[in-house]
Amino acid sequence: MNVYDSERMADVLRPLGYAPTDTPDGADFVILNTCHIREKAAEKVYSELGKLRQMKEEKAAAGQGGMTIAVAGCVAQAEGEEIMKRQPAVDLVVGPQAYHQLPELLTRTARARGERIGADFAPNEKFDALPATRGTEGVTAFLTVQEGCDKFCTFCVVPYTRGAEWSRPAAAVLDEARALADRGVREVTLLGQNVNAYDGEGPDGNPFTLAKLAYALADIPGIERIRYTTSHPNDMSDDLIAAHGDLDALMPYLHLPVQAGSDRILRLMNRKHGRQKYLDLIDRIRAARPDMALSGDFIVGFPGETDRDFEDTMDLVRRVNYASAFSFMYSPRPGTPAATMAAQVPDAVAKERLHALQALLTEQQVAFNRSLAGRVLPVLFEKKGRHGAQAIGRSPYLQSVHVEDADQLIGRIFPVEIVSGQQNSLSGRLTQTN
Repeated sequence: MNVYDSERMADVLRPLGYAPTDTPDGADFVILNTCHIREKAAEKVYSELGKLRQMKEEKAAAGQGGMTIAVAGCVAQAEGEEIMKRQPAVDLVVGPQAYHQLPELLTRTARARGERIGADFAPNEKFDALPATRGTEGVTAFLTVQEGCDKFCTFCVVPYTRGAEWSRPAAAVLDEARALADRGVREVTLLGQNVNAYDGEGPDGNPFTLAKLAYALADIPGIERIRYTTSHPNDMSDDLIAAHGDLDALMPYLHLPVQAGSDRILRLMNRKHGRQKYLDLIDRIRAARPDMALSGDFIVGFPGETDRDFEDTMDLVRRVNYASAFSFMYSPRPGTPAATMAAQVPDAVAKERLHALQALLTEQQVAFNRSLAGRVLPVLFEKKGRHGAQAIGRSPYLQSVHVEDADQLIGRIFPVEIVSGQQNSLSGRLTQTN
């Protein structure tokens, strides 16, 4: 979602004459768009601001004009006042629901430094104010359909930085998708902090589910692939599961975080589902779409996690057999219930568990990629490769696919025979000439 938000920031600034640069050196305006999910990400903001302050001072000393520095996103929302105190080089701070106000903020900041915007949550106002035309290039695009979360997992800051669940009206989503298709986009990834809780107003005034939205998107000429992320197990509805079996455009790759495999830890996390419910859900999804590949998120070292709890997580991973996954050590976030829980797990123990989990997940990912050798998959070619006429595309399972003599196919979906699978990518060859 931060990638999408960054693209939209560029859109609102474009009428003012701003265009993106490859590096911040010499830039007139630098925006750090931030994430507050983990402590490491938040601390990196302050490290980057130190570097930007030096650039700003050097630019001014060289007589090259000023540099405006802004911090946007969830760290800005949660720590705006602290940012202004710790780093005087910052000119303005804007939360994730207020970046549409950047042009106005720039005008005001030219007169007086230190404005902080975005303490309230009004995503409807933001989307209403964003330009209808996007500067997206390429054949794939992100499309935000839902924001916020009402789940209040005890480890998570999202409800506090992004606000309550809110869904865009279906008509607005479909209009943006049509505009993307007109620009050559062939694959859209629907975004939301809890995307499968989508319930935006439909054409008849009644709420649309994510499944209904997917069917409507698939009817748009040019949109050939649909993905969505991130989902919650409790919102994996019957019609969405059925859509995976019925709708060819809905890719057979699902990111469905579980976070832990221990019922005791899941209760402490306030996940509102148990391990068996999750496993049963996976069985239902695979019954509807037998070729479905699963991805997930895992937290190790959550407060109170024992060796037995961790083994329950390892057991769940073995049962599901993930095609890919993201795993992290628990990171206490200020203001969340878990940050003050007893029995915080020592870092050394958490690191050992993380290494064991990641070794298992890597083994599964490599095995899945290698299992595709010999299969013919439809690949959406996105860009030129590093060598000669090589092109790089995406499989239905989201892997990067490298194919020789295919640069003429960029922007098209074409059958590719998979020759080999590596940990993070596939190699293939064309099955026919165009």
